[in-house]
Amino acid sequence: LQLVESGGGLVQPGGSLRLSCAVSALTWNYYTIAWFRQAPGKEREGVSCMSSSGGSTIYTDSVKGRFTISRDNTKNTVYLQMNTLKPEDTATYYCAASRLQFSQCIQRNPSTGDYYPMDYWGEGTLVTVSS
Repeated sequence: LQLVESGGGLVQPGGSLRLSCAVSALTWNYYTIAWFRQAPGKEREGVSCMSSSGGSTIYTDSVKGRFTISRDNTKNTVYLQMNTLKPEDTATYYCAASRLQFSQCIQRNPSTGDYYPMDYWGEGTLVTVSS
């Protein structure tokens, strides 16, 4: 399974961007798909996740009400619509896929403090929010 992100770029604060994640697998709808981001000098952060059925979504608190994850099954593509962008949203955004239970997606293992692992990762797309 391969994941290819696109749609990043430079945007002013308050602006919008839509990221795309093209998934190259016929069985992609068996996978939970998530977006992570990593800002310079910071650890990778789980942003949003969609269940394999597409029926459930989850967001980290800092993006709730501003970001929306969606999928187009006809195009094997998952999107992250990002509105009202802030400078603190500046990061490289990664798409990831896993057979994890949705309840574990972008959640940290309480025993280790690490995110439950995703199985496949894209190369990332850079989003810069600056005036």
